[in-house]
Amino acid sequence: MPDIKTLGEYIVEKQHAFPHASGDLSSLLASIRLAAKIVNREINKAGLVDIAGAIGTENAQGEEQQKLDVYANEKFKAAMEARDHVCGVASEEEDEAVIFNKQLNRNAKYVVLIDPLDGSSNIDVNVSVGTIFSIYHRVSPVGTPPTEEDFLQPGHRQVAAGYIIYGSSTMLVYTTGDGVHGFTYDPSLGLFCLSHENMTVPKEGTIYSINEGNYIKFPQGVKKYIKYCQENVPHEKRPYTSRYIGSLVADFHRNLLKGGIYLYPSTLAYPNGKLRLLYECNPMAFIIEQAGGKATDGVQRVMDIEPKELHQRVPFFVGSSNMVDKVGEYLEIYPDHDDS
Repeated sequence: MPDIKTLGEYIVEKQHAFPHASGDLSSLLASIRLAAKIVNREINKAGLVDIAGAIGTENAQGEEQQKLDVYANEKFKAAMEARDHVCGVASEEEDEAVIFNKQLNRNAKYVVLIDPLDGSSNIDVNVSVGTIFSIYHRVSPVGTPPTEEDFLQPGHRQVAAGYIIYGSSTMLVYTTGDGVHGFTYDPSLGLFCLSHENMTVPKEGTIYSINEGNYIKFPQGVKKYIKYCQENVPHEKRPYTSRYIGSLVADFHRNLLKGGIYLYPSTLAYPNGKLRLLYECNPMAFIIEQAGGKATDGVQRVMDIEPKELHQRVPFFVGSSNMVDKVGEYLEIYPDHDDS
């Protein structure tokens, strides 16, 4: 039987390999690990207790909140605040950034941006959901309350990013800029154990993930790319397979392992796209680039976009590098919306 290496052991072992190595970052990742275990426990019993379904309120973007959205948000915030390494958290579920006012937190070096429960509406039908997180060094002086500028940093300044997928097995995948590593949760041990070291995405895949129900609202370039994916060209392994779960984490995770592209373009209803730059696109872009793939908004690299507001939305194309390049070619030729 091979030796079991836990997430905690792996983080400590690899600290020397990335430029921001510190015990603080290791402890911060441990906080995320703990909150993920708690959320995982509640998700696994969602059909047995009154924790599934809508709560009757809306989040900062006017979307209906699920009970587990609120639960996960509170657990991750509490885990961050309990340690003295995080001075503030920005969450998709909060209107504004949450500032931790304890003196120990003010002396912290990091801020965290998080989507506590991506795809939460799928809980009611027992479909995989996830958590996405992103970690930055603060830019405001240590010892003072964090400012909005601490959270409005471009993605290329991320210190670490990752996601937890709550599915047939629960996995935590993260990067600190030294590759992408995956850990599977063993409930019998209560530990995340190394299962996927140095994950890489194939340069070319055969899966495209997009909500084709919105086809008529897509830019012409995206429509042309979908038709390209559907063409019968056997020697190029086309037609590609369409796979769309509706949980970004789940679609992304499958494409990372198998090769593919996830697309959420602008639409007539959402001219700037629907996914959030800070909570979803930047962390996933960091992960995919570390795995050898690409992420763009159709024009430029996602991690080079300068954020203007906490809940900024952008179009998002992420996955195997050749596939992202190909859709970019179509968007350059056909940049506009056209219902024809």
